[in-house]
Amino acid sequence: MSSMKHLVYAVIQFLSEQSQRDVYTSDEQESLEVAVQCLETVYKISPEDTYLAAPKTLEDIFSQSVFKNDDLTPIESPSSSPEETEKAEELKDEGNNFMKEQSYEAAVDRYSQAVELDPNNAVYYCNRAAAHSQLGNHSDAITDCEKAISIDAKYSKAYGRMGRALTAMNKYKEAISSYQKALDLDPENESYKSNLKIAEQKLRQVPSPTSAGWGFDMASLMNNPAFVSMTASLMQDPQAQQLMSGMMSNAGGGPAAGVGGLTDLSSLIQAGQQFAQQIQQQNPELIQQLRNHVRSRSFSGSTEEHS
Repeated sequence: MSSMKHLVYAVIQFLSEQSQRDVYTSDEQESLEVAVQCLETVYKISPEDTYLAAPKTLEDIFSQSVFKNDDLTPIESPSSSPEETEKAEELKDEGNNFMKEQSYEAAVDRYSQAVELDPNNAVYYCNRAAAHSQLGNHSDAITDCEKAISIDAKYSKAYGRMGRALTAMNKYKEAISSYQKALDLDPENESYKSNLKIAEQKLRQVPSPTSAGWGFDMASLMNNPAFVSMTASLMQDPQAQQLMSGMMSNAGGGPAAGVGGLTDLSSLIQAGQQFAQQIQQQNPELIQQLRNHVRSRSFSGSTEEHS
């Protein structure tokens, strides 16, 4: 039970630290705090029980156990001979030259050959991750970064490059965590600082899934009698019917959509603008009400986004 308490205390420390970071919404932070309280209650642990603190953080323990067996014994690769190590270094240098020449596929090939000769060198995986990112193979880049970290848990460049790949995949929370780890290891690195700010900014710009990008409650709009009446009247207009028919064809992959479905985006946008103009002419007061509704929803959500 004592060893279990040590582990639970490490988990509590980790969750407590996460709840203090401003990358989470207030609801997410509250969920983390509730989890901490539940663990403290079940295992009868308090923050004052510092004697339970482990010499390593939970993140370090996890990083060092990645790609290892259940008994936490490292997967040892056969040691490379001096000749293999020397050849691997030559291949790495060739890969670096190809990176400078922007020949990224050739760079991946050279780094892969280096890995085969010396699979315990974290640099080769990290360099190959950079080449993968340049080719848009971000998932492969992340895999290589994780392998590099499993070899050297203090390799800041691997965390930084993983953050870059995660950002490219729109996984901004994970990217922020990677950049923060990179900065913990290399606090003066301006590139990590800049990329961290970019990931944090992009996370704040992600629209709420409940708003579906509209900025207002579509359900309440459809229950608005004025909107329903205006729409019914508008749809009797032959021009409006033609516009709607074109928009539906675009959305459904019909004749107006072109080859492969929704490809003529500019035509769809133009049809939508024309339809909005029809609504404006029919009932300008309702349009103003909708605009006010959108503004009020935007302002009410701004506090949480920038907290």
